[in-house]
Order: sequence, then structure tokens, then C-alpha cells
Amino acid sequence: MATVASQVVLHPYVSQSLKCGSSNVGRDKLYRTVQYFSRFVAWYLLSRGNKAGAARWTALKSHLALGRKLMRLGKPVEHLQAALRAAQSTSEIGEQVATIARQLAYFGYLTYDAVVWANAVKFIALKPSTAERVLKTSNRYWLAGILFSITHGLLKTGRLAREAKKLRNSETWGEKDLSDEAQREVKQLALANLRADTRYQFIIDLCDIWIPASNLGLVNVNDGFVGLAGLISSLMGLRAQWIAINGKKNRN
Repeated sequence: MATVASQVVLHPYVSQSLKCGSSNVGRDKLYRTVQYFSRFVAWYLLSRGNKAGAARWTALKSHLALGRKLMRLGKPVEHLQAALRAAQSTSEIGEQVATIARQLAYFGYLTYDAVVWANAVKFIALKPSTAERVLKTSNRYWLAGILFSITHGLLKTGRLAREAKKLRNSETWGEKDLSDEAQREVKQLALANLRADTRYQFIIDLCDIWIPASNLGLVNVNDGFVGLAGLISSLMGLRAQWIAINGKKNRN
């Protein structure tokens, strides 16, 4: 019995899960996944007339959302630093501007989000009209950040496609130098990985954009759709964080 327990507790997946969950980003991705799953389940139960069950999942969603706001209190400064680093970079001008704008938008979003949290926990007392205005401003910045992220993704996708085409056209025919071929293959693999990562983030942004757009009343979708979109983007973000910490699984 002890051997079975040790095999379960000390299983590599358990260790990797703890490693992923030990980081703030990993915990936030996990909590976000449960938060939007709860939002979807609450909508589903409410649509079936189960108000008591929906209330439990709604409460879980609300508490997770509030807890995540607390975890993000220092994030605005990180985005401000990222904006300054992007301004000092020598990347393509369109991508650079989109990156700076995205980081500044997220700085604004998380700054106002901290005010929303402070008001929710009664640390400060805002008038209902002021609280509503702060919440809307937060969502506007969030929506702007996602739109700039999508713009950056489109620009980067176009640039990478041109670089890939240029690399293919540079391929020599006839007798080939092995070292040149090896370098070309390395570059092609690097470009392929960058294009895959860009497409991955683009899909996340397309899912996430519905959340602030719905909060602002710009689109007419129900909580089930928003919860499902948030759940998909959260799972994708959690997978990306898992790979960043534990690496990709080798398939032999």
C-alpha cells in the first residue's frame, strides 16, 4: 500500500504539476481555467432552472476572480518595464509600436483593475457610479491591449512569412555545402517555431477578446459563450506555461 502511495505521490506528473503551480503565473493560469469553467457551468445550470447549483458556481467564479486581482497587484509595473524595453529595441517598427501600445494598455487595465479590487474588498469606498466607471475603463484598456496584441500578431505573421519565403528562395540547386544546408535547416526550424507560437497566441487573443467586449456591451453573447471562450484561452495559456516550465514531452 505504501509503495502504491509513493508511486502516486512521487509520480513525475505530480512533481511537474507542483513545479508549474509553484509559480505565480502557473497558479493564475490554473485559477483562471477554473474561473471560466465555473462561469460556463453556472450559465448551464441556470439555463436548466437549477438556481441553487448555479449560485454555488457563481460564488466560486467571483471569489477566484477577486483572488486573481490580488495576485496581479504588482503586474502594472512589469508591463510598464516591458513597454520601455520594447521602445529601446530595434525590431520592425510596426511590431514595435504595437508591442509598446499593448504593454501600455495592459498597464492601464491592471492599474484600474487594482482599484476595482480595493473597492471590492472595502479597502476604499467608491460611489456606485464611480465604481462602474472604473470597471468600464479597466475593460476598455483590456480590450485595447488584446486588439494591439492581435495587430502585433498579424504584423509578425506577415514578416515571418516573408522571411520563410526568402529562405526558401535562397536554397541552392546542384552541389550543396553541408554546413550551409545545416544552417538553413536550423533557421527554417526556428521560423516554423516562431510562426507556430504566433498563431497560438493569436488564437488565445481571439478567444479572450469576447470577454471585455461582452463586459462593455459591445457584443451580445451569453455567459455560456464567454465562459467557454475564456476556458479555451485559459487551457491554452496553462499549456503554454506548463511547456515553459517543464518542457515539451518527448515522443519516441
